[in-house]
Parts: sequence; C-alpha cells; structure tokens
Amino acid sequence: MDSTTLIAFASILTAGFTTAIGCVAPALAEGKAIVAALQAIAQQPDASSTTTRTLFVGLAMIESTCIYCLVISMILIFANPFWNHIIAK
Repeated sequence: MDSTTLIAFASILTAGFTTAIGCVAPALAEGKAIVAALQAIAQQPDASSTTTRTLFVGLAMIESTCIYCLVISMILIFANPFWNHIIAK
C-alpha cells in the first residue's frame, strides 16, 4: 500500500470515528440535560423560566461539540492538510 492510499484510508476512518463519537456523545448528554431540566421544573415550577433559559444555553454548548466534530470530519475528507505534505514529496 502506498502512502497516498494509507493517508486516504486513515483520513476516512478517522472522519467516520469522529462523526460517530461526535454525534452519539452529545445526543446522550442532551438527553440527560433535558431529563434534569424537566425534573427541576417539576420540583420548582416558579423557576421554570430560569431553568429553561439555562437549559437552552447548555444545549447550545453541547451541540457545538457535535458541530466541531462535523467540521473536523469535513476537513479530513475534503481539505486534508496531509495531502500537501504527500504531494510535496
């Protein structure tokens, strides 16, 4: 196997692994955050606006992790920085 094929294989494998972990972990974290927020609202309905606002900020932070993993996967597939190193040789 030549170095170009090896880098292509490693890039596609890493992109797939990054996307898989980067989508599953935030989905589980969002589920746990929503469950905790619903329990807090059920216990203290008067603080529901504060809890909801904090929940949305937390969900946005969790979702940004998934978006970063997607960006890394896209870079590895379409704009791989290792290609220039191989082409230069």
